Amino acid sequence: MTTHDGDQPDRSPALLDPLAALRRPGDPPWDVYLTGTVFLDIIFTGLDSAPVRGTESWARGMGSSPGGVANMATALARLGLRTSLAAAFGDDIYGDYCREALETGEGIDLSRSRTVPGWHSPVTVSMAYEGERTMVSHGHQAPPCGGAPHGALTTAGPGRGPGGDPTGPPHSRAAIAALVPGSREEWIARAAAEGCRIFADVGWDDTGRWDPADLADLEHCEAFLPNAAEAMRYTRTDCPRAAAHALADRVPLAVVTLGAEGAYAVDGRTGETAEVPAIAVEALDPTGAGDVFVAGFVTGTLAEWPLADRLAFAGLTAALSVQEFGGSLSAPGWAEVAAWWQHMKSYAGTPGGTAAAQDPSALRRYDFLDRMVPTAPRPWPLARAVPTIGFRKA
Repeated sequence: MTTHDGDQPDRSPALLDPLAALRRPGDPPWDVYLTGTVFLDIIFTGLDSAPVRGTESWARGMGSSPGGVANMATALARLGLRTSLAAAFGDDIYGDYCREALETGEGIDLSRSRTVPGWHSPVTVSMAYEGERTMVSHGHQAPPCGGAPHGALTTAGPGRGPGGDPTGPPHSRAAIAALVPGSREEWIARAAAEGCRIFADVGWDDTGRWDPADLADLEHCEAFLPNAAEAMRYTRTDCPRAAAHALADRVPLAVVTLGAEGAYAVDGRTGETAEVPAIAVEALDPTGAGDVFVAGFVTGTLAEWPLADRLAFAGLTAALSVQEFGGSLSAPGWAEVAAWWQHMKSYAGTPGGTAAAQDPSALRRYDFLDRMVPTAPRPWPLARAVPTIGFRKA
């Protein structure tokens, strides 16, 4: 996988296995399974404003990286979870790059993925400005095994759509599903019946119905993680916290992300609630931050952390991700988490220091990191998005 200077880093063992104390003989071979569409993301940052028709805009930064479902798969793998991804890869240079980046660069299992002859990779161009992003995507649905390409990727969207697995999900501790309103995914019910813990998010409902009955697969899910706008529309409420409580009547654990305010969660089984504020950071590119949040929350849940710790860790990983280019390759590993925590502790209380912008009580929320972050130096540089995918080692 290409780094900033074009070198190929050696893939070393993860610094930390968050499930090490829980692993037993006979456990599932995979911690998390997910499926969806892998895009090649081309990201422009440093734009002063949105592009204006009839003019040419120059971006001060650019990066390329795998996107779509690759965002969440990479975030999970970088946090030490054994991750299996089923996806279709294009029979082109973009597809080769994405497969190499995920399988070789990140150690993600692609045994249930496939390369489709004659099918080109979906592409998304993302433009980041004023803390937001605008995206333009192009692609076609991958054909079923043995079929021909058909249809544009109009309803699935980045990170959703058909994967590459014709046999169904492998035995795993958990799976992450992107629910599609009005549609059922047979693999979700099958995985849940085998004891797999299902975590779900959802995309925007283009039909405008926002009917919770359209999310039939929620009955198989342990946790549902919509954003505030989605949660309030599905529950007909005008408060995201009220929406979380309403959703907890339908799914054991409801987590609503509140943007700059942080996140709020309700455990419907115990009645426990938790709210954690967001961390103040200077965002470079928000692409994939929601996926990284889900990955952080899944990691903490599988590791059996307290609910508030899970929310805090998910928010931290998302905050660290927006300080780098791209979706998948902006995901932090444990070394980045450790570096942030050591930095905050070193400067906490120092007038004018980096931590001065953080609420001291919010920083105390992260004391749990002392028990788990690695102290050893990072053994390899994490791959980051670069302007070209064309560099190859001689």
